[in-house]
Amino acid sequence: MPSPKSETPGGTGPVDEDASMEGDMLDISEAAEEIPSDTDALMDSDGDDDNDADEANELAEQEIAFENDSSAHFDAHTDSVFCIAQHPRHPEIVATGGGDDVGYVFDSTPAETPVLPDSYRSEPRGTTREGQAPLFKLEGHTDSLNGITFTLPKGEYLVSAGLDGRLRTWRDTSKTGSGRSWAFVGEVQEVDEISWLKPCPHPAYPNTVALGASDGSVWVYSINADEKDSPLTIVQAFYLHTEASTAGAWSPDGKLLATVSEDGSFYVYDVFGEAAAAGLTSIGDTGQAVVGLTAEDQRFAVEGGLFSVAISETGALAVVGGAGGNVKVVGLPRIGANSTVSAGSVAKGAVGRTKTGSKPSGGTSAGGGQAGQILASIQAQSEGIETLSFSAAPLNLLAAGSIDGSIAIFDSAHRFAVRRHIREAHGEHAVVKVEFVKDAGDRGWYLTSAGMDGSVKRWDTRSGTPADQGLLKEWKGHRGDGEGGGVLDFVQGRGGDRIVTAGDDGVCLVFEALLA
Repeated sequence: MPSPKSETPGGTGPVDEDASMEGDMLDISEAAEEIPSDTDALMDSDGDDDNDADEANELAEQEIAFENDSSAHFDAHTDSVFCIAQHPRHPEIVATGGGDDVGYVFDSTPAETPVLPDSYRSEPRGTTREGQAPLFKLEGHTDSLNGITFTLPKGEYLVSAGLDGRLRTWRDTSKTGSGRSWAFVGEVQEVDEISWLKPCPHPAYPNTVALGASDGSVWVYSINADEKDSPLTIVQAFYLHTEASTAGAWSPDGKLLATVSEDGSFYVYDVFGEAAAAGLTSIGDTGQAVVGLTAEDQRFAVEGGLFSVAISETGALAVVGGAGGNVKVVGLPRIGANSTVSAGSVAKGAVGRTKTGSKPSGGTSAGGGQAGQILASIQAQSEGIETLSFSAAPLNLLAAGSIDGSIAIFDSAHRFAVRRHIREAHGEHAVVKVEFVKDAGDRGWYLTSAGMDGSVKRWDTRSGTPADQGLLKEWKGHRGDGEGGGVLDFVQGRGGDRIVTAGDDGVCLVFEALLA
């Protein structure tokens, strides 16, 4: 959508402040009119007229000023931007998907002399900043895009997922793999709505993605444009959740896939059979799920369901977040480095379909003594946990962002003790995403957060006073604060030097965030 403009309270269109003042200003002929029969009334009228004129002049001088710390912006979308992705090799290349049923690819590199966008002023003046130009437009969806990703490790394909149930993919056609030109490859549709989309980091299975659907099913696809008849091939399909699958996460090595659901269930899948090859068994009759917990286990039950999941950098722990501020920590099986199976035997349509509604029967023998065990149950926040992030090794931190506007930092090396609780991290507005900065050297304790207040913030999780809670920097530019302009997603690359947001106001903003 176009960049935000000042609007009337009824939302009928842009405000002409000079015109709106004309009706309040005193007409010169009225000021000169004499009423000699009542001098007292004349004196009273003079006083009122002076006050009216002063108020009118004061209002006329006011401007609606929006703080905007961005160095560039992208405003080709005509509705909310729901998702954003960053090219794994060329981080300046960003892809977005929105409520206008389309996606875009653009270069987020700011101009050399950034200035405030013209549309962010009520009375524009000075130099106008042009928005970033689209490099490519993704079309073909018939409903909102709420998932988008570049495939790993090279970003050879761009994949979009929509509320229309379609999974569509494009191939990078640039000669150098720069991500600046794309060609449509194909699409599949097995479900009514796709809830989330994640690229697989496994080096032996490039160009693989996983998705979760509104019917609870979970799908894994491999992409190969050279397979003309079926460029998107089903690797696995799982049907264990009985309600919508709300989130998913790959282990850092890509060997395991963890998913959660509104029904309160949590499953970890051995997607490529490497756990089985290592002698680890699946649970009950769930096929390839090596860990499974449901609300039938009262220790794990979360009334209202689960909304987020993350796996530690070591792959030893999974954490799920749900309603009421509940966080559960679960041990995962450890798969050896030599437990690989033939990539061809999995990727060429060896589909594993587990039974709908199957329940774990007893514990799992997969992995060591902690695999599948509930290691901690935490409730430091009052409302749903929307986002989770582990710090990179050797740090042992977990961040949780809540609908109540707070961020909690836990120490995983000390039984997940609460290290810090930033109660009003984004005021009274939901925290949408938290993410530790990766590849930051000795600065891996930096945490970036975004919320429905429209701001992006960076925190130093190792220090901080009661007053600042470790806040290093805050960036503003989206409307937020209930104005329909919160931040719905962001990317920050591996080094965290540049943050690009996806805004509910239909705008993507670029913030320079160089680490000190």
